[in-house]
Amino acid sequence: MSATQTAETTTQNLSPKAQKLAQYLRNEVTQNGGEMYIKSKFIADDVELSAKEIGALMLRVQEHAQNITVEKWSYTAATTWRIKAL
Repeated sequence: MSATQTAETTTQNLSPKAQKLAQYLRNEVTQNGGEMYIKSKFIADDVELSAKEIGALMLRVQEHAQNITVEKWSYTAATTWRIKAL
């Protein structure tokens, strides 16, 4: 099974909103040199979801997304996430 097939199979386990978030994160981390730190509220603005939805969806993306790792990094006025390409 190729990496593309694995990623597709894994993201099929996600809701449409979580798939949208996972794709957004993959694109952003690729454009930012393979690692980035970003607050939920800024992700929410870009993907047209609430910061609360982002927090809930990130847990699903952590479990199922391929080619990236998602780590809750800190909380100061909003949750900051560390996203890293594998």
